[in-house]
Amino acid sequence: MARILVTGASGLIGRALTGALQQRGDEVVALSRNPMRAGLSADVKVHPWVDPTGEQPPSPALRDLHGVVHLLGEPIAQRWTPDVKRAIRDSRVLATRQLVDGLRALPEADRPAVLVSQSATGFYGPRGQEAIDEHATPGNDFLAEVVVAWEREALAAGAPTRVVTTRAGVVLATGAGALSKMLPFFRLGVGGPVAGGRQYVPWIHLADVIGGLLKCLDDPRLQGAVNLTAPEPVTNAELSRTLGRTLHRPALFPVPELAVRLLYGEMATVVTTGQRAVPAALLAAGHEFAYTALGPALQDLLGT
Repeated sequence: MARILVTGASGLIGRALTGALQQRGDEVVALSRNPMRAGLSADVKVHPWVDPTGEQPPSPALRDLHGVVHLLGEPIAQRWTPDVKRAIRDSRVLATRQLVDGLRALPEADRPAVLVSQSATGFYGPRGQEAIDEHATPGNDFLAEVVVAWEREALAAGAPTRVVTTRAGVVLATGAGALSKMLPFFRLGVGGPVAGGRQYVPWIHLADVIGGLLKCLDDPRLQGAVNLTAPEPVTNAELSRTLGRTLHRPALFPVPELAVRLLYGEMATVVTTGQRAVPAALLAAGHEFAYTALGPALQDLLGT
């Protein structure tokens, strides 16, 4: 049994990961701004981390750890005001710096064997039709700049801790995330491709996010950047068609780029562009995905 610390444990991925870790017999500890409202199971020890951007985690939470999975971060999918952009950056860059400083303050022999720090395919910026793996260069837009700085802070943990930065794509899950925003329109038969639909969506089923995170925790061959995406990325138009077929609804009502920009402002770039990211590192390590194709993934999530 290993002792694993999870930050962001009350979020969509954090809750699923916590359950998977416990199911395989690991002891899970968590950090939360408000432990009383974290809503985690009683056998998860939750430590308060009131100001992640301004203070290190409490030292008792960092003791006797085998690994850390760092998932903390302000949601990206919202209108980017100057304050929101600052929160997006600080919640990733400064909070990761505080966590790593806390780990580095431990005696070297007591530091965790592995830190898996969540990242994002936004690292690559808009890339059109180009298939990109973990060796691709970073983009130069706001989100790419945030992710580059975010990963830099995680990698500062250094030896003896093995650091993995998991560049997650668009996580498909029920009740939250991108799919939950799309479903009401598609169920009414008024869904369709966004901004022409040619942009690639680096999707991944929630179950494969968890499987990938566990692989990164366990496999010493994985280090540095790891794309956490399905092996078969699709275009936005393909996503729309497949979702429509899964729901037995038409998907013929396109959403113009202007409408997305009016709704989201600068953040619309995330929706109207994309990355054809492939999980080369996970595949090279022999990782098996539960859902490699979009159709079966949507059928599982929607119970069809």
